[in-house]
Amino acid sequence: MSDSDDLFARPAAKAPARTRAPAAPVMASDYTAAHIEVLEGLEPVRRRPGMYIGGTDAKALHHLFAEVIDNSMDEAVAGHATFIEVQMTTDGFLTVTDNGRGIPVEPHPKFPKKSTVEVIMTTLHAGGKFDSKVYETSGGLHGVGVSVVNALSDLLEVEVARNQTLYRQTFARGAPQGGLKEVGRAPNRRGTRIRFHPDAEIFGPTARFEPARVFRMARSKAYLFGGVEVRWSCDPALLEGVTGVPEKMTFRFPGGLKDYLAADIEGQTLVHPEIFAGRIQKTGGHGSVEWAVAWVADADGGISSYCNTIPTPDGGTHENGLRLVLLKGLRDYGERIGQGKRSALLIGDDVSAGCAAMLSVFVREPEFQGQTKDRLATSEASRIVEQALRDPFDHWLAANPVQATRLLDHVVDRAEERLRRKQEKEISRKTAVRKLRLPGKLADCSNTEAAGSE
Repeated sequence: MSDSDDLFARPAAKAPARTRAPAAPVMASDYTAAHIEVLEGLEPVRRRPGMYIGGTDAKALHHLFAEVIDNSMDEAVAGHATFIEVQMTTDGFLTVTDNGRGIPVEPHPKFPKKSTVEVIMTTLHAGGKFDSKVYETSGGLHGVGVSVVNALSDLLEVEVARNQTLYRQTFARGAPQGGLKEVGRAPNRRGTRIRFHPDAEIFGPTARFEPARVFRMARSKAYLFGGVEVRWSCDPALLEGVTGVPEKMTFRFPGGLKDYLAADIEGQTLVHPEIFAGRIQKTGGHGSVEWAVAWVADADGGISSYCNTIPTPDGGTHENGLRLVLLKGLRDYGERIGQGKRSALLIGDDVSAGCAAMLSVFVREPEFQGQTKDRLATSEASRIVEQALRDPFDHWLAANPVQATRLLDHVVDRAEERLRRKQEKEISRKTAVRKLRLPGKLADCSNTEAAGSE
C-alpha cells in the first residue's frame, strides 16, 4: 500500500509559505454524542414544517385545512357521515365539523394513560387509515394529518360527540392543555369538530386563510363525492372586496364530476356538445373511477385529478392511464371509419391539448410523492383507469359518430399542425447551418430577379 492510500500515513510536508495553510482538524472531543439531537413528539414538525406541509407559504397554510377536511371526507366516503360544515370567523379560526363516528375517546391500548383523541392529535403516524377494516379507501399512507395541523396551530380545540356524550380537549402548539373532558350530553349528536388557528410563529404575523381559496376547496369535496353535503359559512367582514364567495351556501352535487366540469367550462365553446362522463365501481367494491372529459375549441384545457378526494395538481399514474385511453381510443376510432392513416399521426400531446377533464379514483393504500400528496405514485392506478375507461370511451365514440368524427378531425388537425411546425423548424435549422458553412463568395444569392443572376 502506498502512502497516498494509507489513511494513517505520515502527513504530507508543510506547504510553501505563499500558499494558504489547511484548516486545523476538528478534534474528536468537539463532536460527541451530546451533539446528536433526538426530536420527539411533534417537535420535528415545528422545527422543519417544510418536510410535512411543503413550506410555510400560503399554499402550505391552506394545506392545514385540507388535512382536516380530508379526515371528514374519509368518514363520508366510508358511509359514516352525511354532512361536513366549514366555518370561517374574523378571529382567524377555521372550524370543520362532521357527523361521522367521532374520534374514539377511550384510553389507547399502547398509551393507557392517554385518550385516543390525545394520541391521534399528538402522535405522528397515528390514525385509522392504516387498517383497511376501518377505511376501505382513505387519503393516503403518510399518516401525518391532523397531528401536523395541531403542531402548527397556536391553538386547536377538538370536540367529539360520541356515546351520547360531548368531549372536548384543547392544545397549544401541539401540547395538551389538560386532558380530554366530558363537557355535556349529546343524545342526538355524533361526529367530530376541529377548530384551529395557524401559528404566527410558523406562518408569519400576516398569515390568514383566504375565503375564496377555502370556499373552492370545500366546494370541490361536494363534487368529488355526491353522497355528502357540504355546508359553508363565512363572516361577512372577511368577504369585503371578495367576489364570488357567499356568506352561506350548501353544496350537494349528485351529478358528481360531470356537474363539476360543466361548471368549470361554462361559457366556453366545445368541440362536441356532449361531455363524456361516467363512474365505475371496481369488482369487489375495492375502489372506483369517476371521470368527465370534454374538448374546448379555443383553450388549452387541463386535467384536474384526485385520489381518494385528495387533489393531485402534479398528476401521476392515474392521469397517465386517462391520457393513454384517450389516445388509443381515438386512434382505433380513426381506423374503424377508414381514417387510420390520419389517426396514426396522433400522439398524447395532440389529444391532451384542449382537453378539459376531471378524474377521480378511489384506491386502497395509495402512494403519493411527498407529504403534501401533489402527485400519485401508485403504479396500479394507471391500469385501473385504463381498464375502467377503455370500453366506455369506445362505446361513447361509436354512439356519437357526428361528435366523434368532429373530435377526431380536431385532434388530427392539431397533429398535422405540430408536424408542419416541426418540418418548418427543421428546414430553418438546415438552412441556417448551410449558410454558416458556405464561404463568402459562395453565399446564397439574395437577388430574386433572373437578370443579373447565374
